[in-house]
Amino acid sequence: MTVQQTGASRRDFLVTSGAAGGLVLSFSVAPKAEAQGVGARPINAYVKVAPDGIVTIIAKNPEVGQGIKTMLPMLIAEELDVAWENVRVEQADNDPVAYGRQFAGGSMATPLHWDELRRVGAVARAMMIQAASQAWNCAPGECTTTPGMVVHAPSGRKSSYGSLASACAGVAVPDPKSLTLKDPKAYRIIGKAMAQVDTPKIVTGQPLFGIDVRRPGMLYAAFEKAPVFGAKVAKADLAAAQSVKGVRKAFVIDGGTNLSGLLPGVAVVADSWWAANKARNRLNVQWSDHPTSSQSSAGFDKRAAELAQGAAMRTPRNDGDVAGALKGAARTVEAAYAYPFLSHATLEPQNCTAEFKDGKLEIWAPTQNPEPGRQLVAQTLGIKPQDITIHLIRGGGGFGRRLANDYMVEAAWIAREAGAPVKLLWTREDDMRHDFYRPAGYHFLKGGVDAAGNIVAWQDRFVSFGEGEGFASSAGMSPTEFPARFVPNCKIEVSTMPLGVPTGPLRAPGSNALSFVMQSFIDELGHAAGADQVAFRLKLLGEPRMVGEPPTAYHAGRMANVLKLVAEKSGWGRKTPKGTGLGVAFHYSHLGYFAEVAEVTVAKSGAVKVNKVWVAADVGRQIINPHGAINQVQGSVLDGLSEALHQQITIEGGRTVQSNFTDYPLMRMADAPPVEVHFLKADFPPTGLGEPALPPAIPALTNAIFAATGKRIRSLPIDTGLLKS
Repeated sequence: MTVQQTGASRRDFLVTSGAAGGLVLSFSVAPKAEAQGVGARPINAYVKVAPDGIVTIIAKNPEVGQGIKTMLPMLIAEELDVAWENVRVEQADNDPVAYGRQFAGGSMATPLHWDELRRVGAVARAMMIQAASQAWNCAPGECTTTPGMVVHAPSGRKSSYGSLASACAGVAVPDPKSLTLKDPKAYRIIGKAMAQVDTPKIVTGQPLFGIDVRRPGMLYAAFEKAPVFGAKVAKADLAAAQSVKGVRKAFVIDGGTNLSGLLPGVAVVADSWWAANKARNRLNVQWSDHPTSSQSSAGFDKRAAELAQGAAMRTPRNDGDVAGALKGAARTVEAAYAYPFLSHATLEPQNCTAEFKDGKLEIWAPTQNPEPGRQLVAQTLGIKPQDITIHLIRGGGGFGRRLANDYMVEAAWIAREAGAPVKLLWTREDDMRHDFYRPAGYHFLKGGVDAAGNIVAWQDRFVSFGEGEGFASSAGMSPTEFPARFVPNCKIEVSTMPLGVPTGPLRAPGSNALSFVMQSFIDELGHAAGADQVAFRLKLLGEPRMVGEPPTAYHAGRMANVLKLVAEKSGWGRKTPKGTGLGVAFHYSHLGYFAEVAEVTVAKSGAVKVNKVWVAADVGRQIINPHGAINQVQGSVLDGLSEALHQQITIEGGRTVQSNFTDYPLMRMADAPPVEVHFLKADFPPTGLGEPALPPAIPALTNAIFAATGKRIRSLPIDTGLLKS
């Protein structure tokens, strides 16, 4: 992927002398946000240098545990040439004019900011050199820097950044494109393992998350919504709720029909959250009938099977002659795969604090996507977006859930009605039953291999959710999904069914389900061919080359390299004890190439124990923060294993059955296997790590189960009862 950089004019810079004599540098490497079209990515960064040499760097994007509040400032600090221990990081508020789009999603923080934010630091460093050279009456080229200092070697003079900060206000701002960035061999910060800047507060329990926000005179709110998504309030006992001590107000919100917006419900505002929740339990709400009440997981399963037997609604890919290739294949395999709805299950339930005063709204939210939230609130409440301020608060997990801002618009509406600052806090049950779920899906596959062990035919009837030509949110599949373009006769057919259940992106959206299907069926074909599974996949990838064009290009060589590396590191091909097996899988997503091997032992009872997982990854030429990188890869793998082993959302009567970790369990620490991570550096721009390690973890696990037991897993979560021996 190529990230274009637009030249900056002098209007894109603001240099001022602070009250304390320090430097405040605002620097943009792209035109202002309001001038951008769809898909544009303006990037802004702020650097403050105090007289004592302490440098404050503003982190522009939301932090939800992915480490970008540390990683992005590292880029600036490296080129500024300042010691990391002298850096302080502050979280930016939402400000699209100053910062462009601020969001946490798609593993895009690194590819969007790698070049731009390093140039921010380079500009600040160049200005320090210019200020010093003017003071010393020498050429800037005679000066260099050491961390926090400008040095003139011929005369031996030195000046700290802090002492030069005020003088920078009168220095001309250089063109960022004219500056030479550091040789990676000279890096002092990039590539070094750095602890997350928020870790001390996290481990000592200091207020940091959205759930910790406090405002003077703040009240607390609970919001009851229909268990059937979007149903309206028919009747509620407001008097019973208002009789609870400490309750200030209870009222019905009519809401609308947009599942991502303000839905109908009943709000309770009280002096404490406990009082609000107690009153909520006395509302005895009766809900109007709603069409979604006819939908269920069992109904979806039945309808998917019916659709698979009929004519496809559309055929987005049809290469070669699949029917002929299947007929002429040496061996053929047919299989049906399915995966369930999933909840994000963030450890911090959704919450938001809002204060409406004098026609203006102030919001404190752990959102991944603040500006769409501001627009949603403005539209719903009928106020101007510029009258809404959003403070970005660290989120206790996001995984895509906080890309939606339903909790934000709820808090805003309730605060306006209450006439006081209000914190809205969902219960765990609210969070589980009012999610934007990873969609379920169904694949009915046929494949064939020839006598030489090549895949010659691949057919996938994909049954998903949507209407017309469109898919429900995150329910689609690209016609280039691997192994499309690598099999000469490839057919992808699609049929969809309507859905009233809200869906949305979950960590590695699409890929978190599709990798299970594709890599498992490849494994089936490899077994049918009697081939070694690593060799079979290398043959499928073929010669090192780029297949297709951006943005769907796929580099077969990069994938083959990580596959070879993970095979080496895991000792692929070694003999394992009875009941133990190795499984392999690879997947390309979010610009990252990942191959993984899982070692699994299956007991006679059917219990599955993951002994270890090996990961080989290619995310370009530079790992910015190895500490954070390993954390993200290991967390992604464990997340994927947890989904495969335990997690499922079931719909009955248009409502979610599961409600808490008792019936939607997450992997516990005692069950978490060691995850060994290896990064293979390739000469490509660095890319993100929040998601691409998750998808191949699931098929690596299920393929290992097959190797251990001879029993194929074709639906998730894994039913260990079927593995008994």
